[in-house]
Amino acid sequence: MQQHRAFTASRRTLGIAALSLVASATLLAHAPASAQAAWPSRPIKLIVPFPAGGGTDLIAREVANKVATSNGWSIIIDNKPGSGGNLGVDAAAKAPADGYTLVLGQTSNLAINPTLYPKLPYNPEKDLTPVVPVATAPLLLVVAADSPYKSLADVVAAAKAKPESLNYASSGSGTVAHLATELFQKTAGVKFTHVPYKGAAQGSTDLIGGQLQMYMSSVPTLIGYVKNAKMRAIAVTSAKRTADLPAVPTIAESGYKGFEAVTWFGVAGPAGLPKDIVAKLNGAFNKALQDPEVKKKLASQGTDALGGTPEQFAKLIHDDIGRWGAIVKESGAKVD
Repeated sequence: MQQHRAFTASRRTLGIAALSLVASATLLAHAPASAQAAWPSRPIKLIVPFPAGGGTDLIAREVANKVATSNGWSIIIDNKPGSGGNLGVDAAAKAPADGYTLVLGQTSNLAINPTLYPKLPYNPEKDLTPVVPVATAPLLLVVAADSPYKSLADVVAAAKAKPESLNYASSGSGTVAHLATELFQKTAGVKFTHVPYKGAAQGSTDLIGGQLQMYMSSVPTLIGYVKNAKMRAIAVTSAKRTADLPAVPTIAESGYKGFEAVTWFGVAGPAGLPKDIVAKLNGAFNKALQDPEVKKKLASQGTDALGGTPEQFAKLIHDDIGRWGAIVKESGAKVD
């Protein structure tokens, strides 16, 4: 009898152990959700696919700093330049979808490059999760402060007199600056020589040093040089003049009606990013972008804060892939 009771007790003990294992398995099955609730528990890496000092980098640092300080998070900026921004975006696309690796993409690497590059290593609409649109900025066409060219008309006249004699820099093949300049050449009937760099900052030194005749980049990248009288701005690519450089005419009002080309910036993560993490990130970035001081600092760099939903950012990417894709084909732009 005692042996039977011992056997029954053992069987009961085994049953309890089995139930405990089932419960543990259930808890493990739901562990990701619990872990996500505690997110972030370590630093978040925000990849900037261009070198430090460029327009994308400046925007990333300004906004990320506000997000981090407001939420008690740690956000590390990781500059990964190269291939028109493709290397950095690809690194983010291939990272684990856990919310700890993000990228500040822009028009070039999310909307232009899918058409410009025949073998792009990622698909912006399939391999990334849109989080939030961050900012938009026009492009600026500048020359060195001591350049003989005082206006866009001077540049066009020189290019027509001697085709391909004027070198222009961009922050890389496939960037908005590259494509916008290619589009302008087609519009004006001129031909420049493209000198691509791995990022926006390096071209500035060569322009000031006289190795280049022109430079097209975002207003945030070049406005400091213009205000410090190291460069002369001769045209802006937006439909209207930018508030921080009111004396600089648009390309449209300089004789090329309807010309417009702006760049936007937005945060994305790898495909499959959990919805609760996307919502948390979206809320944090939107709050930062509404901060008066952040908006003021972005505006001083010629940039307008955006903000919005992940769905709005997804639509922006989708629509601009179509729009810029058509421009790529029409302009005949090639990857150098």
